[in-house]
Amino acid sequence: MAVRQRLAAVVAVAVLAAGCSSAAGPEPSSPPSTPGSPTPTPSSASPTWPAKPTDRSPHGVLLSSQLAMQTARRAKVSYRLGADAGSGPLFWQPKTALHVKRANLGVPEQLIVVDTVAYEGGDAATAARLGGKHWERFAGPQGPDGHREIPYAGLIDLLNPVVALAAATADGITAQYIGEEKIQDETLEHYRVVTDAARYAAAQTQLSPARRDGLRTALAPGGSASLTLDLWLNDKDQLVRMERTGTGDSGRLDDSVLYSEPGGPLSAQAPAEADTVDTGTRSVSPLAR
Repeated sequence: MAVRQRLAAVVAVAVLAAGCSSAAGPEPSSPPSTPGSPTPTPSSASPTWPAKPTDRSPHGVLLSSQLAMQTARRAKVSYRLGADAGSGPLFWQPKTALHVKRANLGVPEQLIVVDTVAYEGGDAATAARLGGKHWERFAGPQGPDGHREIPYAGLIDLLNPVVALAAATADGITAQYIGEEKIQDETLEHYRVVTDAARYAAAQTQLSPARRDGLRTALAPGGSASLTLDLWLNDKDQLVRMERTGTGDSGRLDDSVLYSEPGGPLSAQAPAEADTVDTGTRSVSPLAR
């Protein structure tokens, strides 16, 4: 409750600073889609960033960063999560969308997620296997609440900067300011929090219980008891780099995510229907470590 009150105060400061204007403006209209296909996620103009709050304590700055990334709604990510690595645009609001080119062997070259439908492939090997079509399309299974699940939700939750910042600002978590660091000609502010997989997942009240359980499992290889979350912010309090590390009885967590172009003109759209093969519904295995 205390965190919600502090975040509400941050939002109030931003609203007063911005006046009556909209923070991000409406999304542009999407082009018509083929019946039965998901709505593509269009590019849009950069949003107007909220004013920085006056509380510049480590906790206050991370709350400001959480608000900034909520406002951005999208960014390009470049990540390494265990054996999985890739890069491309990620949208976390108002709908989920992802389009990444993946670098790890043994998986399709590209992954696209648009709301509750996913596409895998986009490479010559997939086309040869599918008789000339480049993409396999599948929908997420129906969840216990009757709603269709988002495919690769576990991957998206590990990449989502708002999820990480919610964990970093949860009740009982103390943030530490490490100092200024210059990374690729940009001066960033480095913050650190120490938490654990259970508290990290419990802070995600916006996620379903099943997704919180999946996140806790993904963050606790071999029963990892603690996590160190390092966050680097730019001069707009936007998250630029995140590292998660932890050690368990039989596994080690060592994740790295870079964020660029927050709020930029990014796009993640479904492939042409004529180039896809529908494979029905599918559950995606948890992320391998």
